[in-house]
Amino acid sequence: MKIQPVATNERIEALDLMRGFALLGILLINMPAFHSPFSYIDPYSWFEGEWDTEVFTFLDIFVQASFYPLFSMLFGYGLAMQFVKAQKSGRRFAPLAVKRLAFLLLIGIVHAFLIWYGDILITYAVSGILLIGMLRLPPAWLLGFAALLYAIPQFFMTVLMFIAVSVDPNFYTGMQEVQNSLSAYPTGSFAEIFRQRLDDWLNGNNPSTYLLLLVMILPHMMLGAAAAKWRLVERASKLKGIWTALAVGGLGLGLLLKSTPFIFEKNYAFMYIQDSLGGPLVSIGYAAAIVLLSRFEGFRKLFHPLANAGRMSMTIYIMQSLIATFIFYSYGFGLYGQVDIAVGTLIALGIFTVQLIFAEIWFSKFSQGPLEFVWKKATYGRNFEKSNNSKQ
Repeated sequence: MKIQPVATNERIEALDLMRGFALLGILLINMPAFHSPFSYIDPYSWFEGEWDTEVFTFLDIFVQASFYPLFSMLFGYGLAMQFVKAQKSGRRFAPLAVKRLAFLLLIGIVHAFLIWYGDILITYAVSGILLIGMLRLPPAWLLGFAALLYAIPQFFMTVLMFIAVSVDPNFYTGMQEVQNSLSAYPTGSFAEIFRQRLDDWLNGNNPSTYLLLLVMILPHMMLGAAAAKWRLVERASKLKGIWTALAVGGLGLGLLLKSTPFIFEKNYAFMYIQDSLGGPLVSIGYAAAIVLLSRFEGFRKLFHPLANAGRMSMTIYIMQSLIATFIFYSYGFGLYGQVDIAVGTLIALGIFTVQLIFAEIWFSKFSQGPLEFVWKKATYGRNFEKSNNSKQ
């Protein structure tokens, strides 16, 4: 018996709904970096358009740092599901998983260096490879190690942030980097855009920041893997109390922590608390709320388009970058630097609406998203072809 990809009728709709919801949040929070030199500015004072303050506040509290943890947990959940399936079939999991993650790494490299510097797929691939070696651990051990791996660095980083703002409370604005971005992206040649994209990628992926990124993403994957081994989503009807507590506690405490820059002071220290503590709690709250609501058929029918987007998450993610960079970069409409937060958010909602329609039409004719088809064919080879032929 060979390992084959998950069939459509084996999918868990709550997970697809979470993926679709996460894709919306990721686009909303990535949009400022698509249209502005967001990495180098004070986000609280840079944008001065009508409704910018209100829209940014909403995004900062409800969206910022609350969707990459959710997607990381889902990634770990999915990888652990594949591991359990491989164990039941008596086949080795690691070679297939490494092959799958190597292809994801390749897609991430293309995305980061030829499309948009804010890629997350490279880090997912690296974290996923690290997670493979931990999947044999019992779920309680996975959860415990995840908590330690996350909590210890975040504690020291939070202390360092408060020390730093006590010395200099001002936000850093990289005026030269801002000028370089405003020169390259809206009017530059492809080579000039490539150089700027590389500089921006290195700014967020130097050795120190990349190590911190890994210890922020890998623990969320481990948490998702532990949840999968406990089958928490599949047993949602029997675990309503746990999921309700996670929804209420995660959203209640998480949104409070996410609000700290607005309650106390807008500085790097409270921004760090907002992102590193509040963000993951809110993501758990969102996940729990979706799991609880997915028990109702009416909710699943109403948000079925969101689940379809979740079924083709890689395609949707890459498509978002292709569309957004075409809108803002010189090889498209060249609107980089000319859009504020409010307008950018409306553009993001418009893009996602088009993607929902695209996903609905696509799945009326095909069972796999386009990039998902290529990814799974590269992973499973002939077994994927046989699986597809058996469904026709």
